[in-house]
Amino acid sequence: MTLALCALSHSPLFGINNPGPETLDCVESALGTMRAFVRDFDPELTVIFGPDHFNGVFYDMMPAFCIGSGAISVGDWGTEPGPLPVDREAARKLVRAVLDAGIDVAQSERMQVDHGIVQSLEFLFGKQMVQPLIPVFVNAVGLPLGPLQRIRLLGEAIGREIASWDRRVLVVASGGLSHDPPIPRLEGATPEVAARLIDGRNPSPETRTLRQQRVIAAGKAHALGDSAFQPINPAFDAQIMATLTSGCLTDADHWSNEWIESSGGHSGHEIRAWLAAFAALSARGRYQVTNQWYWPVDEWMTGFGMMIAQEDI
Repeated sequence: MTLALCALSHSPLFGINNPGPETLDCVESALGTMRAFVRDFDPELTVIFGPDHFNGVFYDMMPAFCIGSGAISVGDWGTEPGPLPVDREAARKLVRAVLDAGIDVAQSERMQVDHGIVQSLEFLFGKQMVQPLIPVFVNAVGLPLGPLQRIRLLGEAIGREIASWDRRVLVVASGGLSHDPPIPRLEGATPEVAARLIDGRNPSPETRTLRQQRVIAAGKAHALGDSAFQPINPAFDAQIMATLTSGCLTDADHWSNEWIESSGGHSGHEIRAWLAAFAALSARGRYQVTNQWYWPVDEWMTGFGMMIAQEDI
């Protein structure tokens, strides 16, 4: 087995606005199972697909997707700040292969990544991870967004390349499922908010604290049913997970961005990371989902899902 997959939700409110102990214990148990799977697989390289939340990627240059040949964690929401152990040579090789496949992917020698990528890495490897990785940014909040078919083709191109490397590669999807957190939008934004969305890098500690306090308050209100944000949609989440389990990934080509947003919330677009990861795994042929879990966690403002998959051998 040379390719394996872990897909998991993230939430900045994890560890802050926690659900009751029964749900939390179940989530922690599932994370333990996923960590054991990763240890047994013993990846030589991890390729992680994930979004950003206007912490590292902004409208001064908003790519649809970008491969990091170098990356730095901004350290938001309790994640560890600093350089990540990117395999620079492998990342540059991957960029060339994806471009040769006809997919216009950007490259960054100093990608800034937030909890959308780092939290899932820390779930799997701990805060002091040293395992080589390649981060792949998949835009999910910087509207407008392209069609889902392009995400599938991106994943397939990456999967074909990494499957040829004769290395054990763990593919990770970070994000999703249905959720509607208080993330600002450029259209209709005040001049102050627009300026931050265009280039809001390196905010002051006070600014970051204020932003986090707003999200925490929104999460608490959401858990009490006292918010204007869209509710978690377990039916939407079940459909996404069932499609990925089936292997019929071309079905996602017909999912419109409007449907994703109306059914899965404004940040439901993070399912793009899951689709890309499963498309990468599909490059080796048929696969099987061996474990999956799901909880609608209002305190985290997200449908919290997890999946483990591997080649069908």
